[in-house]
Amino acid sequence: MGSTRLYSKGRVLGHKRAKRNTRPNTSLIQIEGVATKEDAQFYLGKRVAYVYKAKREIQGSKIRVIWGRVTRPHGSSGVVKSKFRHNLPPMLYPSTI
Repeated sequence: MGSTRLYSKGRVLGHKRAKRNTRPNTSLIQIEGVATKEDAQFYLGKRVAYVYKAKREIQGSKIRVIWGRVTRPHGSSGVVKSKFRHNLPPMLYPSTI
């Protein structure tokens, strides 16, 4: 029996921002397979996880997670805004989520 994946991959595009100001508490994410605002409606309220590896082990694992939630669509091309419990570090744009 094949495995059924219960998550979708995505890319972190950056912070919500204006011409000069950045808002690091809101991140823009492009979810794979989502191309319109209507497709993005399904993901509103769903949880998002940024998974990364650290050097030091904590409780026997080097893998860390920053959790967040999809809050609303951004534009008409399927990009969504999301808020994380801890703001995402700035050096990771663009990266996989």
